[in-house]
Amino acid sequence: MTERTPLLHYRLVSSVHDSEQPAPPAAERREQLPGSPGPGPRPGKQPQKLSIFFGVVVPTLLSMFSVVLFLRIGFVVGQAGLLQAIVMFLVAYFIISMTVLSVCAISTNGALDAGGAYYMISRALGPEFGGSIGLMFFLANVCGSALYVLGLVEAILSTFGIPEDQTVAASSYQILPSGYWWSLLYATGIALLCLFVCLIGAHIYAKATFIIFLVVMVVLCTIFISFFAVKPRIITLPSSAINGTGIPTTANFTGFKLETLKGNLMAHYTVDYTTGTMMTFATVFAVMFNGCTGIMAGSNMSGDLKNPSFSIPRGTITAVIFTFIIYNLLSILVACTCDRLLLQRDYSFLRDINVCYPFVIIGVYSSTLSAAMSNLIGASRILYALAKDDLFGTVLSLAKRTSHSGNPWVSVLISWFLVQVMRNMWTENIRRLQNSHFIFCVTTTL
Repeated sequence: MTERTPLLHYRLVSSVHDSEQPAPPAAERREQLPGSPGPGPRPGKQPQKLSIFFGVVVPTLLSMFSVVLFLRIGFVVGQAGLLQAIVMFLVAYFIISMTVLSVCAISTNGALDAGGAYYMISRALGPEFGGSIGLMFFLANVCGSALYVLGLVEAILSTFGIPEDQTVAASSYQILPSGYWWSLLYATGIALLCLFVCLIGAHIYAKATFIIFLVVMVVLCTIFISFFAVKPRIITLPSSAINGTGIPTTANFTGFKLETLKGNLMAHYTVDYTTGTMMTFATVFAVMFNGCTGIMAGSNMSGDLKNPSFSIPRGTITAVIFTFIIYNLLSILVACTCDRLLLQRDYSFLRDINVCYPFVIIGVYSSTLSAAMSNLIGASRILYALAKDDLFGTVLSLAKRTSHSGNPWVSVLISWFLVQVMRNMWTENIRRLQNSHFIFCVTTTL
């Protein structure tokens, strides 16, 4: 029995043994403390390489930003108004903070290994609770990765795909063939890219996510600069937002004006132009809350961190505070510069007012690709931890295999295969819906 035994069982049994056996010498006790360096490396134990920034902060930031940062801020402010939007963020981050504090308390309570939340729960409450929760976490990451891949394909086709209804392309860069089989091909290529990165190992994954992080930060800087640098202009609304007579075809980016801020302070719930559904506080909060999740991305990398008990609490809290500040600042800037009609009828308005038109599109693609990779590698780590604990017997025996560097490549392959299965199951049903832009927004925030 070691410090990695389920925590309740470990404490109960160790207390009995402590009462029956004499205490070891002080030097020997120091060697037995969880997390203290022993006389030499443990057999079969691979060195952890990722720091707090690359292993926790970057993946968590990208997962929390996702695509809501670029597409749903306007939706939230346009429907709920600035005051209710800030209240929504406060409520959402209060809920998230309670979860983060729980993760911090458990992660600092003993040595951590691969498996993230599953490992922490199974060692605190036992394998019965941990196994069931770990299985749900694994399936959730698989489904999340499949949805992110589908959302990225829909976003690419909505911008660069040839219209399937044989109508004339709206722009000269719509050159990609569209259709069911083409969508499967594009999704398979994206999934293979994620598989390639995750198969090499966590170190390459950290480098890839760091590059994506730099891209997203550059895009975010251009968005903030655009609010001050771009002059007032008239924005043409998307055709999907104009479905009746008498509805304006344009809206205004007014720049900083007090009248614009006053018009966006209070809530004004209307019909969502992508779904035809009347919005309420609950529906807007549900869409917004999805963009604030993703806090487990860093915890899922617990087996690849140098010091997980130190990195997970500090990295996760840093990412939560940073995203909270960015979301609220962006909401205030949007409310001060964009009229209500633009916010309610064009969810991609940040692209139209950006100093460089393609930057927001690049940011959307980058963050979605990062989220797909994060879910895939997170699922593989949870599966590997489940296999190591032998909770399902020989069913997951193959998932224990690792490469020389300690990467659970069999778990990565199994997770990728299940992602492909889920993606193929959903592709046809998703494509039956008419508005691919809405599908992209929804699938990339689940």
